[in-house]
Amino acid sequence: MSSPNKASIKRGKPSYFMSILGVTLVLFVLGLVGWLVINANKLGNYFKESVEVRTYLRGDLNPKDSVALMEYISAKPYVKTIKYVNKEEGKKIFIADGNTSWDKILDYNPLPNAIFFKVKNSYLQTDSLATIKADLKEQTYVSDVEYPEILVGKMNYNIRVISIWMIVFAIILAVVVIILIDNTIKLAMFSNRFLIKTMQMVGATRSFIARPMNIRAIINGAIGGVIASVAVYLLVILAESQIPDFKTIRDNGMLAMLFGILILLGILISLFSTNRSVTKYLKMKLDDLY
Repeated sequence: MSSPNKASIKRGKPSYFMSILGVTLVLFVLGLVGWLVINANKLGNYFKESVEVRTYLRGDLNPKDSVALMEYISAKPYVKTIKYVNKEEGKKIFIADGNTSWDKILDYNPLPNAIFFKVKNSYLQTDSLATIKADLKEQTYVSDVEYPEILVGKMNYNIRVISIWMIVFAIILAVVVIILIDNTIKLAMFSNRFLIKTMQMVGATRSFIARPMNIRAIINGAIGGVIASVAVYLLVILAESQIPDFKTIRDNGMLAMLFGILILLGILISLFSTNRSVTKYLKMKLDDLY
């Protein structure tokens, strides 16, 4: 038969499993939102930089002048990628865009040769694109310049609004996560209140009482952060397998920073809450513990 003292100590041990589980779940949710915030910005830049400016050339332009114009545009700081599109390639793009071939009506290709280029993210603003268009139309060899003006305006507005709301939501969620983890740790420490008071009554110092509990808090917080990080990473892999575009915009540096923040946040909040609980129970009278 176990002695009453052993039974009392056993009952006094905090539920570390539930503490770790609670920390893991709330950190996982925060990590998921953090990943969405990172990807919202990256995905916005990815879509913005996929906008193509199409510069159509004069029909009587010789190859030497075409090369000169290509070199002129390539030297511009706003160009991300550039390619020369001849008439046959232009026809393929025209049909791929959902248009009907003119083969039954015309016996020649009416499309001009063209230069397609994508603009860097920092230049993808309505006024910047308008300046680029005006500059290119002044070139002797250019007949017309086109880009989706309405799409660019709506895209910039939508990305800006979504980013602001995502950041606000992430901040609110971070506050909620801190409160939830704090409450989870306090509940775990509640079952340890008699052990803390007993150690104080036999002469143990505050640092002596708190040291093993702080060490356990650091371990529990780190475990919760690591498990949450692994769960978020597995979800990222799953999302990338379903949506390949996520893989092209993945920033391993930002992802590693996010995981580091989750682990550090788990440790700091667990340590802070444990210290606060120990201090609270040390200040309480024995009768108030019941």
